[in-house]
Amino acid sequence: MKNICFPESVGYVKSTFKEPVFDEKMYSSISFIEIYPDFAEALDGVDEFKKIQILFQFDKSQGYKLKQKRRTDGKLVGVFATRSPHRPNSIGITTVNLLSVDGLTLEVEGLDAIDGTPVLDIKPYSIKFD
Repeated sequence: MKNICFPESVGYVKSTFKEPVFDEKMYSSISFIEIYPDFAEALDGVDEFKKIQILFQFDKSQGYKLKQKRRTDGKLVGVFATRSPHRPNSIGITTVNLLSVDGLTLEVEGLDAIDGTPVLDIKPYSIKFD
């Protein structure tokens, strides 16, 4: 496994989920994204969107296998055909409902990342592009 260099995180997740285990409740739960002050200007206009995409680092995941059993059906498939956090670059992406923006805090619904997870980027969700 090679060393991977991640870009600087722009913030982190605040969630009631503390352990990296699958929990279906995450997809309907409320969590918060705290943005670091250096990136405050980057939030300008984000409140115009109902949905946003959160790119984050699975920082607690260790190692990966190129073939894994898919959680949904148990089928052995390539890692790129799964939503597993055990990936070569340990990057996750989730489309969430943006509930509110208060200063440097985004309140979101449906983020499947645990408390303290580094947020790498935020992008608006657009039916036209996504």
